[in-house]
Amino acid sequence: MEKHKTAIAEGTEIKYAKNNDGPTLGYSTTSGVTIIEKDGYVFKDLNKDGKIDKYEDWRLSPEERAKDLASKMSIEQIAGLMLYSRHQSVPATSKGWYPSTYNGKTYEDSGAKPWDLTDEQNEFLTNDYLRHVLVTTVESPEIAARWNNEIQALAEGLGLGIPANNSSDPRHSSDASSEFNAGSGGTISMWPETLGLAATFDPKIVAKFGEIAAKEYRALGITTALSPQIDIATDPRWFRYNGTFGEDPELSTDMARAYIDGFQNSDGAKEIADGWGYDSVNAMVKHWPGGGSGEAGRDAHYGSGKYAVYPGGNFEEHLKPFLEGAFKLSGKTGMASAVMPYYTISVDQDSVYGENVGNAYNEYLINDLLRNKYGYDGVVCTDWLITADESEDKDTFIGGKPWGVEHLTVAERHYKLLMAGVDQFGGNNEVGPVLEAYQMGVVEHDEAFMRNRFEESAVRLLKNIFRLGLFENPYLEVEESAQIVGKSEYMKEGYEAQLKSITMLKNKNQILPLEKGSKVYIPKQYTAPSKDWFGDPTPERLDYPVNMDIVKNYFTVTDNPNEADFGLVFIRTPKSGIGYCQEDVEAGGNGYVPISLQYKSYTAEHAREVSLAGDPRPSDVLNRSYKVKTVTPENSSDLSMILETKEKLNGKPVIISLLATNPTVVVEFEKEVDGIIVNFGVQDQAVFEILIGKVEPSGLLPFQIPANMKTVEEQFEDVPHDMECHVDYEGNVYDFGYGLNWSGKIQDQRTEKYQKNK
Repeated sequence: MEKHKTAIAEGTEIKYAKNNDGPTLGYSTTSGVTIIEKDGYVFKDLNKDGKIDKYEDWRLSPEERAKDLASKMSIEQIAGLMLYSRHQSVPATSKGWYPSTYNGKTYEDSGAKPWDLTDEQNEFLTNDYLRHVLVTTVESPEIAARWNNEIQALAEGLGLGIPANNSSDPRHSSDASSEFNAGSGGTISMWPETLGLAATFDPKIVAKFGEIAAKEYRALGITTALSPQIDIATDPRWFRYNGTFGEDPELSTDMARAYIDGFQNSDGAKEIADGWGYDSVNAMVKHWPGGGSGEAGRDAHYGSGKYAVYPGGNFEEHLKPFLEGAFKLSGKTGMASAVMPYYTISVDQDSVYGENVGNAYNEYLINDLLRNKYGYDGVVCTDWLITADESEDKDTFIGGKPWGVEHLTVAERHYKLLMAGVDQFGGNNEVGPVLEAYQMGVVEHDEAFMRNRFEESAVRLLKNIFRLGLFENPYLEVEESAQIVGKSEYMKEGYEAQLKSITMLKNKNQILPLEKGSKVYIPKQYTAPSKDWFGDPTPERLDYPVNMDIVKNYFTVTDNPNEADFGLVFIRTPKSGIGYCQEDVEAGGNGYVPISLQYKSYTAEHAREVSLAGDPRPSDVLNRSYKVKTVTPENSSDLSMILETKEKLNGKPVIISLLATNPTVVVEFEKEVDGIIVNFGVQDQAVFEILIGKVEPSGLLPFQIPANMKTVEEQFEDVPHDMECHVDYEGNVYDFGYGLNWSGKIQDQRTEKYQKNK
C-alpha cells in the first residue's frame, strides 16, 4: 500500500491511496475525508466517524453497501438522491433556457473560471442533497474534467460523502462541416445519429460505438447515459424519429442490446465485478413502454402531443426492444441499469386501474407491468419536468408536462409517482416537493411504510453509483481526459461508421460513382425563418449547404450550370412543425394541423374526421382532427431547388443528397433525378467519399419510404411496416432494408435476417 498526491485543478488538490490488490482511492484535501488502514488495506472514511462502515468497504458487494448506506441516510438525503437536475452547461450560460450565476453575477462579469461551480450547483448539492446532474455543453474535455473534480470534492465533503452521478444526453453527433483526417483528434468522436447507426444494420458497430462513447464519457466525468432511445418509431411523422433505431422491433432490439452492452461493460483490469467497472457507464434506456405512436405523429414534449394511440392493437410489440434487448443483454451486466418512461399517455392501455395518465404516473405500466410482471428492479426515472405545471401554450417546449394529472399539486404529482414505482424525478432540483410527498405517504400509510419505500429507491440509485467505483475514486486526471476524448483512433472508428450508414437509393444508368475532379454545380439552399426547439426565432439564410472547401478536395466547383458535368443538390426532410398552430386557433380552429413529409403544400384529405384521443377539459380540445387543413413545410424550397437545378443542367445528371430525419416522400422529385443518396447525420466529407467511389455504399433503409401522404395518414400509428412504399422509375421498392451498392440491390446476411419481404 502506498500513497501519493497530485494537483488536479486550481483550488482542488487530490490525494491518492493505493491498495496493492484493490482499488486506488482518490479523495480531496478540502473534503475532510481521511484514510483508514485495516488488515493491510486502505479505506475512505466518508462519513468521518473514524471507523469503516459497510458502505465504505470496497470489498463488499454494491447491494450490501447500498443497503447499509440507505439505512444511514436521512429522509432529506434520500429525497435529494431522488432528484435529477435541470440542464447544466460548463461554464453556465447567462442567457437562454437555464441561465445561472457565479456569486450572483453572470459568468462573463464574475471572473469565475469555466470549471467553477455555479450558485445553483452549490445550492442543490448542499441544501437539496442532489447528486444526479445532467450535463449539456462543455467548453473542452479539460474543463469538463476540472469541473467534475470540483463537484466531486464538494459532494465528498458533505454528509455521508455520496459522489455525484453526472449524466448526458447523446453527444456524439457529427459536425457536418468539419474535415476528417486519420491523424486528427477532436473534442469528442463523431458518429452517425442513432438512425444512422440503425442504417448500418450491424449491431457490432453499435457495440463499438457504446464501448468508445463510454470511455469518452468517463473521461468527461459522465457516468450515466440518458440513452439509448429504443422506441420503435412506428409513426413516420414523429420529430424524435432520428433518435431511434427506426421502425423495426427486431432491429431495434438487437441494436439496443449492443448499445447498452457497449456502454455498461468493463473488462480486464477495468472490471470491478459482474461486468461493471471503471469503463462502465449506466445506460438509462428510454422511453418505456415506447413513445413512437403519438397520434398523427405529434410529440408529447408539447401539450398538443400528449396522447399515444394504438389503433392497430400493437402495444405489446413496442415492449420488445426493452424485454428482449435492454433487459436481456449479452454481457455480464445483464440489463440496462435505468429506464425512463415517456411523457405520453398510452391511451386505454391500463387494463387494471383504467387510468389515462402520463406513463410514469401509471401504476399499471410501472409497478404491475415493468416491476412485477417483467421483474425489472433497476432505477425508473421520469422524463424531465413532468411534475411542473403545464404552460398555457400547447406549442411550447419548455413548460411542465404533467399529462393526465394537471389537476394535482406539484407535491401530489411526486407522491403519485412514488406510489406508481418511480425512483427519480427528472428536471427537479428542489427537495421540497419530495418531502411533502413523503408526509402524504406517512398520513396515508405510516412512517415505517414510507421509510421503507424511500430506502427501496435509494438502494437502486446507490447501486448504480457503487458499481462504477465512484465511491472509491470519482476524480479525473485532466491531461488523461484530454488524451482520451476525441483521440484519433476513436475519430476513425466513428468516421468509418458514418460511411457505413450512408444509403444509396437510386443510381440511374450507374451514374455513380462520379469522376474525381469533374465539375459540379451546387445550388445555395434557402432556410426560412423559423423557431428552434425552445421557441427562439432562427433567421432566414441563403447559403451553400456544405463546406465548399471540402467539396473542392473532390470536385471542381462552378457557379455556371452550363459548365458543370453534373448538379449536386443537398436537401433535408420536410419540416412542417409540430402539428399545432396558434394562428389556426386565432382563426377559429382547434389549433391542430397536419405534419407533412412531402415538400409541396399538403392538404389532409385522408385524415381522421375525429381524433382517437383528446382532452375533455374545457380549457383543452377533445377532437384534435385536422382533416382538410393545409400545411406548407418551411423548407418547401428544397423541391424548387431540385427542379430548378434540373432545368439549369439541361439534361446533364442531377444527384440528390438527402439528410433524412424521418421517412420522406420522394415522389415529387425522384423521376427527375439520376441519383439519390441518404444520410442520417454525417460529416460532408463522408458523402463525397461515397460519391467518388472511394467507399462503396452499404447502408440500408431503417424505415419505409412512403409512396405519398395518403398512406402516411392511413397507416396505424402503432404498427410498423404498414405503408405503401415508393417505387422508383427503375422498379426498386423503397422498403425497409432496401439499399444499393455499385452492383445493384444489396442482398446479404443483413437483409436475409431483417428484411420483412425477403
